[in-house]
Amino acid sequence: MEILRCDNLTLAYGKDVVISELDLSISEGDFLCVVGPNGSGKTTFINGILGLLKPKSGKVILNGFSEKQIGYIPQENLIDDSFPASVFEIVLSGSLNEGHNIYNSEIWERAESVLRTVGIFKLKDKSFGEISGGERQKVLIARALLASKKLLVLDEPSNNLDQKSKKWLYEFLEKLSRNDGMTIIMVTHDLDHGNLIGNKILSLREKDVFFGTTKEFVRKVHNG
Repeated sequence: MEILRCDNLTLAYGKDVVISELDLSISEGDFLCVVGPNGSGKTTFINGILGLLKPKSGKVILNGFSEKQIGYIPQENLIDDSFPASVFEIVLSGSLNEGHNIYNSEIWERAESVLRTVGIFKLKDKSFGEISGGERQKVLIARALLASKKLLVLDEPSNNLDQKSKKWLYEFLEKLSRNDGMTIIMVTHDLDHGNLIGNKILSLREKDVFFGTTKEFVRKVHNG
């Protein structure tokens, strides 16, 4: 089932067009990697999906959910390391996107469930500031999963992670997509054509935009 479509989408800042007349369709369970050089429009694309940047023309269509129900992990961690909150409290805050200001038993149980899914339930009472960088990324993923109904969006999630944490991240996301049917859009600069993950690729380059399967993209790169 299609859950997201871009129809003739053009995104711009003022008169500066960054993405022009983009068409794509993403189905439930797809794992889309967005690649391209710095300044090519990767984060601009994400802002368009999230509704943070209104299209200059064309549209983004979400099927059965709103922008507020997208689980989002930004490129920069916006949580101050010194903020006096536990891991569990930060994960619970993911439900605020749904308009909840009271954590009822259902939300509490969902928060505990995503902590177990990500493998950090034992850290739930720890302060966010006292855990490692890799563990913090897991907390942010758990928070985004609590917020998400159908779509998880990650902007450069491997930044500042060591190789062990990166390996866990990519394996976890692929499993989440393959086994749990979560649709994922991930912006990355970390992967080359030899080790791309996911089943679809959006490659943004000034005059050479590609959208298709990962296999098609690898074949295109090999053929020059």
